[in-house]
This record gives sequence, structure tokens and C-alpha cells, in this order.
Amino acid sequence: MNHYNMLKKELEKMATQMLDDTVNVISSRPLTPEEAIGRPDRTDFPLLKGKEFMIEATFRDAKGQAFTDMPGNFQGTLQDLLSLELKNNFERALFIAGFNAVMRYFGRVADTIHCKDNEPKACAEKFHTFIMEHFKRPKIAFIGYQPAMIERLSASFELRVVDLDKDNISANRFGVIIEGPESTLDVVDWSDIILATGSTCVNNTIVNFLNKKPVIFYGVTIAGFASVYGYKRFCPYGR
Repeated sequence: MNHYNMLKKELEKMATQMLDDTVNVISSRPLTPEEAIGRPDRTDFPLLKGKEFMIEATFRDAKGQAFTDMPGNFQGTLQDLLSLELKNNFERALFIAGFNAVMRYFGRVADTIHCKDNEPKACAEKFHTFIMEHFKRPKIAFIGYQPAMIERLSASFELRVVDLDKDNISANRFGVIIEGPESTLDVVDWSDIILATGSTCVNNTIVNFLNKKPVIFYGVTIAGFASVYGYKRFCPYGR
């Protein structure tokens, strides 16, 4: 199943509610690190190291965001957004950010804007509490690199982390050796639950984490995607 086809169908349904095609304009641009995440105490977030970028799309007065490693600008109608082939991370990020903005405009989702300053640290603490309350002491497959979460969760749980960034792979981060994508299947099989970055819906690896173990996606990128498919999402400080 192509997950993006269903998202396009949902976007088409919403677009038919618009009375004037001339206002169906989506604009998007990559944000500066400070615009995206503010000024947190720690500096090891991928956004601050130039390894990831945040795309922000605007539809009327609503905004939606998506992480990507291929930033760029876009301006066009909803039809232009629907016409994207979604053949790479750039086009998928544009589409997902735009989809989030439109979903927010129609009241289908909230929390489509990334938290800032020291809220990521507070989010990690809330995630720890959430996991403890709902799963006790699970073995966690952590997909993506969110250092505040990894540091907090690794203090209490057995944790294996998979990331795509070559600079992280094989490195020891908070007592955890970061593993590469080739370890994904083994890590998922080992785990009791999966905590996966929402940007898996942009880099098209999301299919690796569905229907295998309980999975919780974190972050703003997957806001609209999770709403359409009914996936669990954790994003307590999204705006």
C-alpha cells in the first residue's frame, strides 16, 4: 500500500471544500535553526548541527512543519502540491509540511509546530513518564536521533538506537552505541516497543516499523499522517 496515495486523497477531499481556487496557495521554506527550535541549553540536536532542516508550509493562516535532510523552497496551489511525484525527501517533506498545514486549517490536527528552547528536554521527561506508566520496563527500539530523549530514556530502559547519520553510527551516545539502518530488523525484533521519529514518513522508512510491535511516533512531522492512519503520536509541547 502506498501511504502517500491515501494522504493525497484526503487532501483532494479537503480541497473540494475551498470555494475560490485562487486562495489555494501553499508556500514553504526551510527555517533557520533558531526559528525551528529556539535556543535550547544543549547544542547536539541535529537541527543545530546542520544535519536536519525544518520545512514550514503556510496555507492561509495555518502552518505545518516537517523535518528533512533535503531543504528547499516551494510556492504553488494545492493542485501543485498534489502533483508532486514524491520521488525524494525534498518533495515528500514539502508535501508532508503542506498536508500538515491544510489539516490544521481544517481543524483535523493540532500541534504542527515544533517546540522550542528547553521544551525538548521537558518533552523527554514526559516521554519517560509516559513509557513507564503504559509499558513499565520495556526494551525500546529508538528510531532517529533525539539526544534529550535518548539520554533520559537510556537511564531507565534497555535502549537500542538506529540512526541514518553516518557521524552518529558506531558512536557511544549516553552509554548507547548508535547503530546503522542495516541493524533495523534486528533491533525491532529485539524490542518490546518502537519509538520512531515522525520523519520516517518523509524518508519513506516508515514501512519498516508498522504492524510489528507497538509503535509510537514522536514529533510534528507525522501529525497529519498519524491522524489519517490512526497511529499513536507523542508531541506534548507541539504548538
